[in-house]
Amino acid sequence: MTVRVGVIGTGIMGADHAGTLDRQVSGATVTMVADLDLGRARDLAAAMPGVEATDDGFALIGDPAVDAVVVASADATHADLTLAAIEAGKPVLCEKPLAPTLPECLRVVTAERATAGAGGPSLVSVGFMRRFDPGYQELKSALEAGACGTPLLLHCVSRGVGSAPGSTSESSVVGSAIHEFDTVPWLLDARIVEVSWHAPRSTAAVPGMQDPQLILLRTADGALTTVEVFLNARYGYDIRCEVVGDRGTLALTNPARMVADADRRRAVGYPADWRPRFADAYRAELQAFIDAIAAGRPSILATARDGLVATAVAEAVIASMHDGGRTVAVELPELDPTAG
Repeated sequence: MTVRVGVIGTGIMGADHAGTLDRQVSGATVTMVADLDLGRARDLAAAMPGVEATDDGFALIGDPAVDAVVVASADATHADLTLAAIEAGKPVLCEKPLAPTLPECLRVVTAERATAGAGGPSLVSVGFMRRFDPGYQELKSALEAGACGTPLLLHCVSRGVGSAPGSTSESSVVGSAIHEFDTVPWLLDARIVEVSWHAPRSTAAVPGMQDPQLILLRTADGALTTVEVFLNARYGYDIRCEVVGDRGTLALTNPARMVADADRRRAVGYPADWRPRFADAYRAELQAFIDAIAAGRPSILATARDGLVATAVAEAVIASMHDGGRTVAVELPELDPTAG
Protein backbone atom coordinates (compact mmCIF):
# COMPACT_ATOMS: atom_id res chain seq x y z
CA MET A 1 0.00 0.00 0.00
CA THR A 2 1.24 3.47 -0.89
CA VAL A 3 0.09 6.20 1.50
CA ARG A 4 -0.67 9.47 -0.29
CA VAL A 5 0.44 12.36 1.92
CA GLY A 6 -0.46 16.03 1.91
CA VAL A 7 1.90 18.46 3.62
CA ILE A 8 0.54 21.74 5.01
CA GLY A 9 3.16 24.44 5.41
CA THR A 10 6.05 24.72 2.96
CA GLY A 11 8.50 26.69 5.07
CA ILE A 12 11.74 25.14 6.30
CA MET A 13 10.08 22.37 8.32
CA GLY A 14 7.32 21.51 5.86
CA ALA A 15 9.65 21.50 2.86
CA ASP A 16 12.06 19.25 4.74
CA HIS A 17 9.25 16.81 5.64
CA ALA A 18 7.99 16.77 2.07
CA GLY A 19 11.46 16.07 0.71
CA THR A 20 12.07 13.30 3.25
CA LEU A 21 8.74 11.65 2.45
CA ASP A 22 9.39 11.94 -1.27
CA ARG A 23 12.94 10.58 -1.26
CA GLN A 24 13.60 8.61 1.90
CA VAL A 25 10.38 7.08 3.29
CA SER A 26 9.17 3.85 1.74
CA GLY A 27 5.47 3.36 1.16
CA ALA A 28 4.74 7.09 0.92
CA THR A 29 4.15 9.53 -1.89
CA VAL A 30 3.51 13.24 -1.58
CA THR A 31 0.48 14.21 -3.64
CA MET A 32 -0.26 17.76 -2.47
CA VAL A 33 1.34 20.64 -0.58
CA ALA A 34 -0.34 23.73 0.83
CA ASP A 35 0.82 27.12 2.02
CA LEU A 36 -0.79 30.54 2.40
CA ASP A 37 2.07 31.69 0.17
CA LEU A 38 0.92 29.92 -2.99
CA GLY A 39 4.14 30.79 -4.81
CA ARG A 40 6.20 29.02 -2.18
CA ALA A 41 3.91 25.98 -2.35
CA ARG A 42 4.21 25.89 -6.13
CA ASP A 43 8.00 26.13 -5.94
CA LEU A 44 8.13 23.09 -3.68
CA ALA A 45 5.62 21.16 -5.81
CA ALA A 46 7.65 21.88 -8.94
CA ALA A 47 10.56 19.98 -7.44
CA MET A 48 8.40 16.86 -7.00
CA PRO A 49 6.71 15.72 -10.22
CA GLY A 50 2.99 15.08 -9.95
CA VAL A 51 2.50 17.08 -6.74
CA GLU A 52 -0.32 19.63 -6.64
CA ALA A 53 -0.08 22.97 -4.82
CA THR A 54 -2.79 24.96 -3.06
CA ASP A 55 -3.07 27.88 -0.67
CA ASP A 56 -5.86 26.18 1.30
CA GLY A 57 -4.84 23.65 3.94
CA PHE A 58 -8.45 22.64 4.58
CA ALA A 59 -8.94 21.89 0.89
CA LEU A 60 -5.85 19.67 1.02
CA ILE A 61 -7.31 17.74 3.97
CA GLY A 62 -10.57 17.18 2.11
CA ASP A 63 -8.97 16.19 -1.18
CA PRO A 64 -9.62 12.51 -2.11
CA ALA A 65 -6.01 12.22 -3.38
CA VAL A 66 -4.74 12.68 0.20
CA ASP A 67 -4.79 9.73 2.63
CA ALA A 68 -2.78 11.29 5.47
CA VAL A 69 -1.74 14.78 6.49
CA VAL A 70 1.41 16.38 7.89
CA VAL A 71 0.80 19.75 9.56
CA ALA A 72 3.93 21.91 9.55
CA SER A 73 2.34 25.35 9.29
CA ALA A 74 2.41 28.16 11.86
CA ASP A 75 1.76 27.04 15.43
CA ALA A 76 -1.48 29.02 15.67
CA THR A 77 -2.99 26.94 12.83
CA HIS A 78 -2.21 23.51 14.30
CA ALA A 79 -5.38 22.90 16.29
CA ASP A 80 -7.89 23.82 13.58
CA LEU A 81 -6.08 21.87 10.88
CA THR A 82 -5.71 18.81 13.11
CA LEU A 83 -9.39 18.99 14.03
CA ALA A 84 -10.26 19.11 10.32
CA ALA A 85 -8.16 15.98 9.72
CA ILE A 86 -9.96 14.20 12.56
CA GLU A 87 -13.32 15.18 11.09
CA ALA A 88 -12.17 13.86 7.69
CA GLY A 89 -11.07 10.60 9.31
CA LYS A 90 -7.48 11.02 8.10
CA PRO A 91 -4.32 10.26 10.13
CA VAL A 92 -2.42 13.45 10.89
CA LEU A 93 1.11 14.12 12.07
CA CYS A 94 1.06 17.56 13.69
CA GLU A 95 4.39 19.23 14.31
CA LYS A 96 4.94 20.41 17.87
CA PRO A 97 3.28 22.07 19.60
CA LEU A 98 -0.05 20.35 19.15
CA ALA A 99 -1.39 23.84 19.87
CA PRO A 100 0.01 26.90 21.65
CA THR A 101 -2.67 26.87 24.37
CA LEU A 102 -4.15 24.24 26.64
CA PRO A 103 -7.81 24.86 25.64
CA GLU A 104 -6.92 24.29 21.99
CA CYS A 105 -5.08 21.06 22.84
CA LEU A 106 -8.08 19.92 24.87
CA ARG A 107 -10.35 20.45 21.87
CA VAL A 108 -8.13 18.20 19.76
CA VAL A 109 -7.83 15.46 22.39
CA THR A 110 -11.58 15.53 23.05
CA ALA A 111 -12.40 15.31 19.33
CA GLU A 112 -10.01 12.43 18.77
CA ARG A 113 -11.30 10.54 21.81
CA ALA A 114 -14.86 10.98 20.61
CA THR A 115 -13.87 9.44 17.27
CA ALA A 116 -12.00 6.55 18.91
CA GLY A 117 -14.87 6.03 21.34
CA ALA A 118 -17.22 5.61 18.39
CA GLY A 119 -15.07 2.76 17.10
CA GLY A 120 -12.69 4.80 14.99
CA PRO A 121 -8.90 4.80 15.16
CA SER A 122 -6.70 7.23 17.07
CA LEU A 123 -5.74 9.62 14.30
CA VAL A 124 -3.36 12.17 15.81
CA SER A 125 0.41 11.91 16.17
CA VAL A 126 2.62 14.76 17.42
CA GLY A 127 6.09 15.51 16.06
CA PHE A 128 8.27 15.03 19.12
CA MET A 129 11.01 13.54 16.98
CA ARG A 130 13.62 13.19 19.74
CA ARG A 131 11.91 9.91 20.66
CA PHE A 132 13.29 8.58 17.35
CA ASP A 133 16.81 10.01 17.63
CA PRO A 134 19.38 7.19 17.96
CA GLY A 135 21.19 8.97 20.79
CA TYR A 136 18.09 9.57 22.85
CA GLN A 137 16.87 6.03 22.20
CA GLU A 138 20.17 4.61 23.43
CA LEU A 139 19.97 6.88 26.48
CA LYS A 140 16.46 5.64 27.29
CA SER A 141 17.50 2.00 26.89
CA ALA A 142 20.45 2.54 29.23
CA LEU A 143 18.20 4.17 31.82
CA GLU A 144 15.75 1.28 31.63
CA ALA A 145 18.65 -1.14 32.15
CA GLY A 146 19.74 0.76 35.27
CA ALA A 147 23.09 1.77 33.78
CA CYS A 148 23.48 4.79 36.06
CA GLY A 149 21.31 3.60 38.93
CA THR A 150 18.43 5.80 40.05
CA PRO A 151 18.25 9.10 38.08
CA LEU A 152 18.60 12.10 40.37
CA LEU A 153 19.40 14.99 38.04
CA LEU A 154 19.01 15.70 34.34
CA HIS A 155 20.79 18.54 32.56
CA CYS A 156 19.30 19.48 29.18
CA VAL A 157 20.74 22.14 26.89
CA SER A 158 19.19 23.50 23.69
CA ARG A 159 21.19 26.19 21.88
CA GLY A 160 20.79 27.71 18.43
CA VAL A 161 22.56 30.15 16.16
CA GLY A 162 19.78 32.72 16.11
CA SER A 163 16.11 32.98 16.94
CA ALA A 164 13.43 33.26 14.29
CA PRO A 165 11.99 36.68 13.45
CA GLY A 166 9.32 37.69 15.93
CA SER A 167 10.50 35.31 18.66
CA THR A 168 9.53 36.15 22.23
CA SER A 169 10.39 34.83 25.66
CA GLU A 170 7.10 32.94 25.63
CA SER A 171 7.47 31.51 22.12
CA SER A 172 10.89 30.10 22.99
CA VAL A 173 9.15 28.05 25.70
CA VAL A 174 6.28 26.85 23.50
CA GLY A 175 8.39 26.40 20.37
CA SER A 176 11.74 25.14 21.68
CA ALA A 177 11.78 24.15 25.36
CA ILE A 178 8.62 22.13 24.76
CA HIS A 179 10.80 19.37 23.29
CA GLU A 180 12.25 18.82 26.76
CA PHE A 181 8.76 18.83 28.27
CA ASP A 182 8.11 15.67 26.23
CA THR A 183 11.60 14.15 26.31
CA VAL A 184 12.15 14.28 30.09
CA PRO A 185 9.00 12.37 31.11
CA TRP A 186 9.55 9.96 28.20
CA LEU A 187 13.10 9.23 29.40
CA LEU A 188 12.16 8.90 33.07
CA ASP A 189 8.68 7.43 32.67
CA ALA A 190 7.51 10.02 35.19
CA ARG A 191 5.38 13.07 34.55
CA ILE A 192 6.47 16.65 35.28
CA VAL A 193 4.64 17.87 38.38
CA GLU A 194 6.10 21.33 39.03
CA VAL A 195 8.25 23.91 37.28
CA SER A 196 9.99 27.22 37.80
CA TRP A 197 11.52 29.71 35.38
CA HIS A 198 14.72 31.69 35.85
CA ALA A 199 16.98 33.87 33.73
CA PRO A 200 20.35 35.62 33.85
CA ARG A 201 20.86 38.93 32.12
CA SER A 202 19.87 38.59 28.48
CA THR A 203 22.01 38.60 25.38
CA ALA A 204 21.92 41.87 23.47
CA ALA A 205 21.27 39.98 20.21
CA VAL A 206 17.49 40.33 20.47
CA PRO A 207 16.35 43.30 22.56
CA GLY A 208 13.13 42.73 24.46
CA MET A 209 13.46 38.93 24.55
CA GLN A 210 14.84 36.98 27.50
CA ASP A 211 17.53 34.71 26.09
CA PRO A 212 18.94 32.51 27.56
CA GLN A 213 16.41 31.00 29.96
CA LEU A 214 16.83 28.39 32.68
CA ILE A 215 13.86 26.18 33.55
CA LEU A 216 13.65 23.74 36.46
CA LEU A 217 11.41 20.70 36.17
CA ARG A 218 10.56 18.28 38.97
CA THR A 219 9.13 14.91 37.96
CA ALA A 220 6.90 12.65 40.01
CA ASP A 221 9.85 10.33 40.75
CA GLY A 222 11.64 13.15 42.59
CA ALA A 223 14.28 13.83 39.92
CA LEU A 224 15.17 17.44 39.13
CA THR A 225 15.90 18.64 35.59
CA THR A 226 17.62 21.82 34.45
CA VAL A 227 16.67 23.03 30.98
CA GLU A 228 18.81 25.71 29.35
CA VAL A 229 17.28 27.32 26.27
CA PHE A 230 19.58 29.72 24.42
CA LEU A 231 18.29 30.47 20.94
CA ASN A 232 20.96 33.08 20.12
CA ALA A 233 24.11 31.25 21.22
CA ARG A 234 25.53 32.05 17.76
CA TYR A 235 28.27 29.40 17.62
CA GLY A 236 26.05 26.59 16.31
CA TYR A 237 23.08 24.30 16.91
CA ASP A 238 23.93 22.31 20.03
CA ILE A 239 21.80 19.75 21.91
CA ARG A 240 23.00 18.15 25.13
CA CYS A 241 21.49 15.83 27.71
CA GLU A 242 23.13 14.31 30.78
CA VAL A 243 21.54 12.07 33.39
CA VAL A 244 23.16 11.93 36.83
CA GLY A 245 22.26 8.82 38.78
CA ASP A 246 23.26 7.40 42.15
CA ARG A 247 25.72 4.98 40.46
CA GLY A 248 27.01 6.95 37.48
CA THR A 249 26.10 9.30 34.65
CA LEU A 250 24.86 8.98 31.09
CA ALA A 251 25.15 11.66 28.40
CA LEU A 252 24.60 12.21 24.72
CA THR A 253 27.77 12.60 22.69
CA ASN A 254 28.35 15.14 19.95
CA PRO A 255 27.12 13.44 16.76
CA ALA A 256 29.65 15.20 14.54
CA ARG A 257 31.04 12.76 11.97
CA MET A 258 34.31 14.53 11.25
CA VAL A 259 37.23 16.02 13.16
CA ALA A 260 39.45 18.60 11.46
CA ASP A 261 43.14 18.84 12.40
CA ALA A 262 44.90 21.93 11.05
CA ASP A 263 47.06 24.83 12.21
CA ARG A 264 47.92 23.02 15.46
CA ARG A 265 44.21 22.81 16.34
CA ARG A 266 41.55 20.11 16.45
CA ALA A 267 37.93 21.04 15.81
CA VAL A 268 34.49 19.61 15.14
CA GLY A 269 31.73 21.49 13.41
CA TYR A 270 28.25 22.39 14.58
CA PRO A 271 25.22 22.42 12.28
CA ALA A 272 23.52 25.74 11.56
CA ASP A 273 20.09 24.46 12.58
CA TRP A 274 18.19 21.38 13.73
CA ARG A 275 17.86 19.61 10.39
CA PRO A 276 21.29 17.93 10.14
CA ARG A 277 21.31 17.08 13.85
CA PHE A 278 17.93 15.35 13.77
CA ALA A 279 17.76 14.15 10.15
CA ASP A 280 17.81 10.50 11.22
CA ALA A 281 15.12 11.13 13.81
CA TYR A 282 12.79 12.86 11.35
CA ARG A 283 13.24 10.12 8.79
CA ALA A 284 12.53 7.38 11.35
CA GLU A 285 9.54 9.27 12.73
CA LEU A 286 7.98 9.75 9.30
CA GLN A 287 8.66 6.10 8.38
CA ALA A 288 6.94 4.94 11.59
CA PHE A 289 3.97 7.21 10.83
CA ILE A 290 3.58 5.78 7.32
CA ASP A 291 4.17 2.17 8.41
CA ALA A 292 1.41 2.38 11.02
CA ILE A 293 -1.07 3.74 8.47
CA ALA A 294 -0.17 1.10 5.89
CA ALA A 295 -0.47 -1.71 8.45
CA GLY A 296 -3.67 -0.37 9.98
CA ARG A 297 -2.17 -0.33 13.46
CA PRO A 298 -1.80 2.39 16.11
CA SER A 299 0.98 4.90 15.68
CA ILE A 300 4.01 4.66 17.97
CA LEU A 301 4.61 8.41 17.76
CA ALA A 302 3.75 10.81 20.57
CA THR A 303 -0.02 11.06 21.01
CA ALA A 304 -2.42 13.96 21.16
CA ARG A 305 -2.50 13.54 24.93
CA ASP A 306 1.31 13.76 25.00
CA GLY A 307 0.98 17.03 23.11
CA LEU A 308 -1.58 18.31 25.60
CA VAL A 309 0.65 17.39 28.57
CA ALA A 310 3.66 19.18 27.05
CA THR A 311 1.61 22.32 26.48
CA ALA A 312 0.34 22.16 30.07
CA VAL A 313 3.97 22.19 31.23
CA ALA A 314 4.73 25.11 28.89
CA GLU A 315 1.81 27.11 30.30
CA ALA A 316 3.04 26.48 33.85
CA VAL A 317 6.54 27.65 32.86
CA ILE A 318 5.14 30.84 31.32
CA ALA A 319 3.05 31.43 34.47
CA SER A 320 6.28 31.19 36.50
CA MET A 321 8.00 33.54 34.05
CA HIS A 322 5.34 36.17 34.67
CA ASP A 323 5.37 35.73 38.45
CA GLY A 324 8.95 36.17 39.56
CA GLY A 325 10.05 32.59 38.95
CA ARG A 326 7.82 31.05 41.60
CA THR A 327 7.31 27.29 41.58
CA VAL A 328 4.13 26.39 39.69
CA ALA A 329 2.33 23.05 39.81
CA VAL A 330 1.50 21.50 36.45
CA GLU A 331 -2.25 20.99 36.27
CA LEU A 332 -3.85 18.83 33.62
CA PRO A 333 -7.47 19.32 32.53
CA GLU A 334 -9.95 16.61 33.35
CA LEU A 335 -10.64 14.29 30.42
CA ASP A 336 -13.80 12.26 30.05
CA PRO A 337 -12.66 8.69 30.86
CA THR A 338 -15.55 7.25 28.85
CA ALA A 339 -14.47 9.00 25.63
CA GLY A 340 -11.91 6.73 24.00
